[in-house]
Amino acid sequence: MEEIKLTQYSHGAGCGCKIAPHVLEEILKSTIVAPQNDKLIVGNNTKDDAAVYDIGNGQGLISTTDFFMPIVDDAFDFGKIAAANAISDVYAMGGKPLMAVAILGWPINKLSVELAQKVIEGGRTICAEAGIPLAGGHSIDSPEPIFGLAVTGIIDLKNLKRNDTAKDGNLIYLTKKIGVGILTTAEKKGLLKEEHIGVAAKQMMQLNKFGEIAAQLKGVTAMTDVTGFGLLGHLIEMAEGANLTAEIDYSKVPLINDLNFYISQMCVPDNSFRNWSGYDPKVSGITGDSLLTLCDPQTNGGLLITVNPNSKNEFEQLLIKEGLKDFISPIGVMKSKSEKVIEIK
Repeated sequence: MEEIKLTQYSHGAGCGCKIAPHVLEEILKSTIVAPQNDKLIVGNNTKDDAAVYDIGNGQGLISTTDFFMPIVDDAFDFGKIAAANAISDVYAMGGKPLMAVAILGWPINKLSVELAQKVIEGGRTICAEAGIPLAGGHSIDSPEPIFGLAVTGIIDLKNLKRNDTAKDGNLIYLTKKIGVGILTTAEKKGLLKEEHIGVAAKQMMQLNKFGEIAAQLKGVTAMTDVTGFGLLGHLIEMAEGANLTAEIDYSKVPLINDLNFYISQMCVPDNSFRNWSGYDPKVSGITGDSLLTLCDPQTNGGLLITVNPNSKNEFEQLLIKEGLKDFISPIGVMKSKSEKVIEIK
C-alpha cells in the first residue's frame, strides 16, 4: 500500500498558512460599530491570542479557535500538533482549558476516511493530555485537508495575561526553541539530517501548560505564544501594544541545532520572507541569519513572556521546576520607546 504524505495535498503548512499581518489588518477593517459590551474584556480590537468574557465572580471565559493544513505527513501526528496549537491560545492568556470542538476539512475524493479518523484521534489524544474532552465539532468536504479546534477555557481574572501589558525594564523569556519552519521545509526537500527526524514534530506536540502556571505569578506582566508570524512578529505585537521597544540579544535566543546548515541549503519557508516584508521598517540590527530564524513561522511555538526583574529568580525557579531549565536565560528586555520597535544586538 502506497504511503500517503499529507503535506503533498496542501499548499500551506501549519501556522505558516496564516495570512500576512498587513493583509490581515486590511481584512479586519470595518465601518460597523459593535455594540458596547462591558463584559468583553479582550476582543478583536486587540491582537491578543483569545477572546475573554467576564462571567462574574472574578472569572473570565476564554474562547479561541485555530486550524491549518498539514505540517507533517503522518495523520495522527498532524492531529496532535493542530490540537496542541489551538489549546496553546488558552494557556497564552494564563487560562485553563475546559473543552474543545473539532474543525475538520477533508478531501473525501482524494484521501481516505481512515486517515481522517487518525487525525481526529490525534486531536483527541492531545485533548486528553490537556485534561479536556473533545466534545464535538464540524466537518466539511474540502479541496485540502484542514484540522483544528475551537477551545473554551476559564481563568481567574486576577491572573489574566494579555500581550500588550509589558512594562519598561521587563525581562523577555521564550520557552521553546526557534526553527521548526526551517526543519519542516528541510524534510519536504529531503534534506533533513537523520538526527533531526522527529525533532520539530515533538516540539510542536508539546503543550504550553506552563502558561497557566506562570500566570499566577504577579511578576509575569504579559504573555503570548509564538506562531506563524515568527518571533519578530509576535514580539512586535507585544512591544507596540505596550508602547515600548524590545531589545533582543540574538545570542540568547534558543535555536534548534544546525539551522545554519539548513539555511545554507535554502531550506527556508516562503512565509519567512512574507513576514519580513511587514517588519522591515520596525526592526534594527537584523542580519541574514537572524532574519531567517526570527521570521521563521512557528507552529505551536513557545510562550513569549515578560517578567518584572524583581521576580527574575522566582520565575526562573518555576521554569526549572516545570522542566524548562534550558530557557532560564532572558533573551532581551523591554525599554522605553525609541525609533524602532525591535532592536537586535
